[in-house]
Amino acid sequence: MTILLLGSGGREHAFAWKMLQSSLCTKLFVAPGNAGTESIAINVNISPTDFESIKRFVLQENIEMVVVGPEDPLVKGIFDFFENDTDLKHIPVIGPSKIGAQLEGSKEFAKEFLVRHQIPTAAYHSFTKETVENGCRFLEKLQPPYVLKADGLAAGKGVLIIQDLSEAKDELRNMLVNEKFGEASSKVVIEEFLDGIELSCFVLTDGKNYKILPTAKDYKRIGEGDTGLNTGGMGAVSPVPFVDDILLEKIETRIVKPTIEGLQKDGIVYKGFVFIGLINVKGEPIVIEYNVRMGDPETEVVIPRLKSDLVELFVAVANEKLDEVSLEIDSRSATTIVLVSGGYPEDFEKGKVISGIENVTDSIVFHAGTKLEDNFVVSNGGRVLAVTSYGDDFQEAIKKSYQSIDKLHFDTMYFRKDIGFDLL
Repeated sequence: MTILLLGSGGREHAFAWKMLQSSLCTKLFVAPGNAGTESIAINVNISPTDFESIKRFVLQENIEMVVVGPEDPLVKGIFDFFENDTDLKHIPVIGPSKIGAQLEGSKEFAKEFLVRHQIPTAAYHSFTKETVENGCRFLEKLQPPYVLKADGLAAGKGVLIIQDLSEAKDELRNMLVNEKFGEASSKVVIEEFLDGIELSCFVLTDGKNYKILPTAKDYKRIGEGDTGLNTGGMGAVSPVPFVDDILLEKIETRIVKPTIEGLQKDGIVYKGFVFIGLINVKGEPIVIEYNVRMGDPETEVVIPRLKSDLVELFVAVANEKLDEVSLEIDSRSATTIVLVSGGYPEDFEKGKVISGIENVTDSIVFHAGTKLEDNFVVSNGGRVLAVTSYGDDFQEAIKKSYQSIDKLHFDTMYFRKDIGFDLL
């Protein structure tokens, strides 16, 4: 089977690494990919949102399946683009329909879905530029901290958690009136703050049946002790040590099942991943958000723990026969530590030569923001590499990742030295 994988991050390198272990995958293209995918697959210089160029390439190379990594092409409707094109409709796309992708594309859509299907979530209200002062008055009724969420996609940076009321009002006006996050914050959801510990639940569904993948916990803040600015993610751990069978059962019965049933009741076509961002409040799981693809860097710990054939799972999703395949999970823990460019998530430099990857033997080095330049691997983004290791527990896995990081170098390289600190 010839497969096209869309995306260029650590998530896509992990997907490619796993898909190429399948006897069903005979040829893999990645668009646009990175230096890591280039070493194992065939990179194609096509944007994941350039649907017409994707169509031409798919027909030219006789692509038999398209796997979508990032959210942008999903929210822009790549599934529907294939479904509505007579030349493409026979080619399965792993990812939800455009309306299904609104679970991530619009915070308000997601909250309405949660409330409609009685899935536990925080109380909320939505506001626009015209109702910004109503939003300020709503903030006065809440207890700090105040949670402001840009309704649309903001590259993982559209959520603000603020302690001070006047600062929260200023930021609300900044988002709505001054367009802090552009079109993404033309509407803002203000949400009740929930005090607990976060985790991620990943589900693969064919729209009717589902498989729950290993749980993971990622670390979003740039600074140690979970301080500083939000990033796309600085590291992840799987499984989450505090998730026992009782909590897992609550997550499945109260959240996963009603989510998949809700998609069916609403007539939403959904063949792909559902990422459910949860918070554990005194043993009760509550939904913070949905994403409609695998998380990054969580993919780099979840996918290595799958013993099952990933391509076989994707074929089952396409054929709505996910109930006919089994899901095998590696019992070992996995952790990943993300190496970023100095200055990230604000201004950072690219083009730094990366050395030492070939010396890492006890971990898997997944490439995120990298490219090949004059036969050198150089940095090409804020998050550059993700170093993933296995261990009998997460402490052993983390120790291995840090030992492997000692062999890696690029100018201004930064990483958090406390991933998993809150789980000890």
